[in-house]
Amino acid sequence: MTIREQLEITEVGILSHFACTSIDEKFTKRERREDKCDFRTEFQRDRDRILHCNSFRRLKRKTQVFLSPVGDHYRTRLTHTLEVAQIARTISRGMRLNEDLTEAIALGHDLGHSPFGHCGEAVLNDICPHGFKHYLQSVRVVEKLEKNGKGLNLTYAVKNGIECHTNMTADTREGCVVRLADTIAYINHDIEDSIRAGILSPDSLPPDCVKVLGNSKTKRITTLVASVIQHGAYEIDFTPDIRKAHDDLKAFMFQSVYTNPAAKSEEEKAEQLVRKLYQYFRDNSSKLPEEYRKIAEETDVDRAVCDYISGMSDGYAVDLYSELFVPKFWK
Repeated sequence: MTIREQLEITEVGILSHFACTSIDEKFTKRERREDKCDFRTEFQRDRDRILHCNSFRRLKRKTQVFLSPVGDHYRTRLTHTLEVAQIARTISRGMRLNEDLTEAIALGHDLGHSPFGHCGEAVLNDICPHGFKHYLQSVRVVEKLEKNGKGLNLTYAVKNGIECHTNMTADTREGCVVRLADTIAYINHDIEDSIRAGILSPDSLPPDCVKVLGNSKTKRITTLVASVIQHGAYEIDFTPDIRKAHDDLKAFMFQSVYTNPAAKSEEEKAEQLVRKLYQYFRDNSSKLPEEYRKIAEETDVDRAVCDYISGMSDGYAVDLYSELFVPKFWK
């Protein structure tokens, strides 16, 4: 018996009957058939593939909330992803769900996010005829763009969880856990970053939310995680009182931070940069890297340009813009 087979037996023996196990053929199905690994379950393999792919590494230079912040302690898209993964794993462990599947979904959920955060996403959605949603692009990354067009050949359960992490219900409870872990992570770490940036003060949070959830990041996350685990026998959600406090805090963050001119002061420049790059490569498709020229030939130029720009880190996009549009001094 291989180590992988022993792990599969252990899963069946200890996980909840609501969990998605690694022997479920519907959820472990891949587009291309592969021989099984002797040491890792199917979802462990998916986690490793995501962790080692190029798109995952680029997340370290992509905006979370504050555009390319100067300072070591502000979140990036990568640190956000790691916090989501840890929260999701804690919830899954507490509910006896498949922790490996949960972690794979969490690590891959933002692979397709554009540079400059949701600002970049909105611009690409506006100018690309195909539209642009980061959760759909994340699926496209793992299916079509990674490994020189071969994709990562992930299981159905992982791709479904990635696609549904924003505003849809996943087919597995593990996918539903990641959706909640995402919002738990970003609301609370964005509060911390906003206080550090001087956008918020510790006393500015809604008192009713603080009373229910707690007066620190640690207490709020603990309360939210515990609520999901306690409510898990019914559905993957917060208990009603915690849900209301969470939603009120989220609404406060949208009003005070996510649409705050002080926090978004550079977004207009970022929008112009993305539009300029898009139009340049739309008009000069021969300047695209070879892999994206191939996409243009197979589909169309807009699809190729959108794929190229959405994969850029903030820094790469700024450097490329400078190279193309900012004059260099004569030496």
